[in-house]
Amino acid sequence: MDLSLLTRKSDVEWWIEPHGGMRVPGIIYASEALVKDMDAKVYEQLMNVATLPGIERASYAMPDAHWGYGFPIGGVAAFDADRGGVVSAGGVGFDISCGVRVLATGLTMQEVEPIKKRLADELSRSVPAGVGSVGRLRLDAGEMDAMLTGGARWAVDRGYGAAADLERIEEHGCMTGARPDEVSERAKNRQRDEMGTLGSGNHYLEVQQVVKILDPAVAAAFQLREGDVVVSIHCGSRGLGHQVGTDFLKRMAIEASTYGIALPDRELACAPIDSPLGQAYLGAMRAATNCALANRQIITHLVRRAWAGIAPRADLTLLYDVSHNTCKVESHQVDGQTKPLFVHRKGATRALGPGHPDLPPVFASIGQPVLIGGTMGTASYVLVGTSDGLARSFASSCHGAGRSMSRHAAVKRWRGRQLIDELAGRGILIRSPSPRGVAEEAPGAYKDVVAVVDAADRAGLSRTVARLEPLVCIKG
Repeated sequence: MDLSLLTRKSDVEWWIEPHGGMRVPGIIYASEALVKDMDAKVYEQLMNVATLPGIERASYAMPDAHWGYGFPIGGVAAFDADRGGVVSAGGVGFDISCGVRVLATGLTMQEVEPIKKRLADELSRSVPAGVGSVGRLRLDAGEMDAMLTGGARWAVDRGYGAAADLERIEEHGCMTGARPDEVSERAKNRQRDEMGTLGSGNHYLEVQQVVKILDPAVAAAFQLREGDVVVSIHCGSRGLGHQVGTDFLKRMAIEASTYGIALPDRELACAPIDSPLGQAYLGAMRAATNCALANRQIITHLVRRAWAGIAPRADLTLLYDVSHNTCKVESHQVDGQTKPLFVHRKGATRALGPGHPDLPPVFASIGQPVLIGGTMGTASYVLVGTSDGLARSFASSCHGAGRSMSRHAAVKRWRGRQLIDELAGRGILIRSPSPRGVAEEAPGAYKDVVAVVDAADRAGLSRTVARLEPLVCIKG
């Protein structure tokens, strides 16, 4: 990106001053090096988002931002329904409620190392992964709608986990306002056999070691210690969420003009929040969110069962589950007035600071865990939300490293089998049904996650707590 197009506010804050049809500025939180490496499309997409009706404060990009569909991935924007604000399917993304959850095992690296290969093999057998992967659970029409309404609560009620898990999941495991009737039959059919599956792309199941504690007080509250082993699950709403996004993007593109919305880019297709189409999308999106929450809950059950057969002492307690492709109604202050806003986070993580009323009691005095996924051969991080982040970015932070290279380019540069062997040489065991998928997700195809997390910390969006490194990675 051309830095001359931006106004530098600090080492990690850059503005696109309002011009043309922009109603608010565009704000990028990133270091100079990260901004320079961002593709020019991020600049264009931030400007376009800033033109949408009812947008508040700014159009934001997180340190891991890169070109997406309509909104940049790593984009955040909030809209006021009372001012004609819109909801955009492109502002949520296709993998609705894709997110990360972390489980503590209660075991140390020394205890896990001797059983690492057995764990890799058993986890690979237990959790289906890859394009078109099918689970052992098949949902009929009634159970499909119950799942879309109940989310992780539905899963727990059917024996997939414990009620205590729900206190450590966003929305307590269930997003209210879901409307399964607005989810197409095609979307439901795509999901009927996919519950409890990882899918493909950047999704993964990892066994990780806590290698460094950067905030001892918060780490202790999160029960993280150096040398501990944890499990991370990164996946979303699978085929159902993708179909919901596809269905509504088409409808929004067709109907935008009937609402008097002039789109600078067709990919920004949207509808007024209070319109029938806007409400239909929100209902379907919330149902897809519940699908993702239920999916991660079922995978958690499968992971616990796999560990129990190899390491019965492992307790697999849930630390937290947080999504990063959502639109949520939240109370925020704008010009001294508290109002409900529809906050779109696409490839961005909610990061509530200490004392926020939406935090579960266990995190009320600490802040929300912010879970940052790595790239198979690089570190992941646990961060914590800050009070400053509320005003800086509607309490939002980065979600991962962010791609720096397309999947097509990655396949040209790397070979999956070679990567698997190289990572095994570093003590990282990869299990995947697709060597091509491994090549597409090569660590070198992503930004430097250390730089991304450092920028989020320096910008006050979230504070770094612990660094995790992979031991085993199950990939699609």
